[in-house]
Amino acid sequence: MKAIKETNFNFPKQSSFYKGKVRDVYTIDHRLMAMVVTDRISAFDVVLPEAIPFKGQVLNQIGAKFLKATADIVQNWVIAVPDEMVTIGRICEPFKVEMVIRGYLAGHAWREYSAGKRSVCGVALPDGLKENDKLPQPIITPTTKASVGHDEDISRADILAKGVVSIVDYDQLENYTYALYKRGTEMAAERGLILVDTKYEFGKIGEEIYLIDEIHTPDSSRYFYAEGYEERQAENTPQKQLSKEFVRKWLIENGFQGKDGQEIPVMTPEIIASISERYIELYEQITGDQFVKNEQDDILNRIEQNVLGSLLSN
Repeated sequence: MKAIKETNFNFPKQSSFYKGKVRDVYTIDHRLMAMVVTDRISAFDVVLPEAIPFKGQVLNQIGAKFLKATADIVQNWVIAVPDEMVTIGRICEPFKVEMVIRGYLAGHAWREYSAGKRSVCGVALPDGLKENDKLPQPIITPTTKASVGHDEDISRADILAKGVVSIVDYDQLENYTYALYKRGTEMAAERGLILVDTKYEFGKIGEEIYLIDEIHTPDSSRYFYAEGYEERQAENTPQKQLSKEFVRKWLIENGFQGKDGQEIPVMTPEIIASISERYIELYEQITGDQFVKNEQDDILNRIEQNVLGSLLSN
């Protein structure tokens, strides 16, 4: 199986290039952005050494589906999806916070709670909760958006006090976040899933706010299977979930959590294939669509030609 770990295109009128953890972003003529979702995979804010076949296709196609399905709530950056691994859109000035919203006590929030904390990002949590319990109501737990290194929890009060986002804009971001999570929850329920938590990123063009990046993908979201959720909670057994958490758990079990001095465990061909299969399973469960592998031999040439064709029409 082939996987794209990096790209090095030179498109007409290309004005800049940025390599993120997973995405390669090409700025065209200072007005358009061509975002290539590679097959790189990150966990604990570290890019792992091996790429995962079809992961980029999975993420890009899920993101495109949900951005289209939420465009009535908030306008988004997308102009075209010319290739399974590429989205072309508007250049926005991103807000320096990520809007994380949680409906259940899982992942990072649970790790904080189980360590004795009863407040996450300034939001108070009641005593007596178990891992994966449904919260009394969804809570927003923002993080700073770091260009390098780890994102960090931040409270609404600190965001406003430090002037990271104005109060007018932040109130709007909160409103959009609750509305998007509600829509995502409804769409997940139609697939027999629970949208446990997710994150949204926003930017501006002038005074207009846009939803940017991906949404409701397994890299940005956590899903549980709805069937059997109550029984598993009552029996204190792990929830059956759809998310990237299985990658994090594999890393933790093998002694890696992104901390200094820790070595990333060897990613064998079997591990790589199993992660790829899980991502395809995620795609089909989340979208309800059958995943069609694009197995062309020269993936880089395919991407380049598809992007060039789209740029000519935009």
